[in-house]
Amino acid sequence: MRLRFRLSQGQTRIKNRIKMLLYNYGISIPKEHLTNSRWSGYFIHWLKSVKLSSSAGQFTLDNLLVQFEQIREHLKNVLGELRKESKQEQITPVINSLTSVPGVAFITAMSLFTEIIDIRRFKKFDELCSFVGLVPSVYSTSETQYTRGISFRHNKFLRPLLIEATWTAVRKDPALTLRFNELIKQMSKQKAIIRIAKKLLRRIRHVWINQDSYVKALVA
Repeated sequence: MRLRFRLSQGQTRIKNRIKMLLYNYGISIPKEHLTNSRWSGYFIHWLKSVKLSSSAGQFTLDNLLVQFEQIREHLKNVLGELRKESKQEQITPVINSLTSVPGVAFITAMSLFTEIIDIRRFKKFDELCSFVGLVPSVYSTSETQYTRGISFRHNKFLRPLLIEATWTAVRKDPALTLRFNELIKQMSKQKAIIRIAKKLLRRIRHVWINQDSYVKALVA
């Protein structure tokens, strides 16, 4: 999973370099591909058809496209290996339970499993929240304690994925939708989604420990 993470980062850097190169040569990317993070075969074909006005620029573009396709192939191989690993007897029930949670697809489920391994090692829910990074940052003086936003200390693989999953969950689970709408009357959406992320994490913990399927609209 960490290999996949590094490859994904590398792929993103190459994509950004290609976009900047085209921008520098005054070439506009088709609108349908401006905001789509997944580059389709059609878009790759379009990129290969682009002709830049200098040989140096063309060489750079061609080289970046070769690197992009190599990394994409590596990512495909890594994903295949991850799917094989997930078929192991001790892993399959966990992944099946986790992927029943709205917003938690295979990659997020595998990230949770490989970073935590044994959910029972966290005796209390607050310990799990601290590991993921969903606890407030606290600043203390000799007389006063101040609570700030969420702590900068977090698992860099899990917290972003969990927050992303939560944005999906608040659209799919009526109970979370209701609570989110109540919270945004009192605070910003960004703060509200952190509160909901803690609720979702508690439910993830429950389905993992009990190897149950997620139940929508459950108030907890």
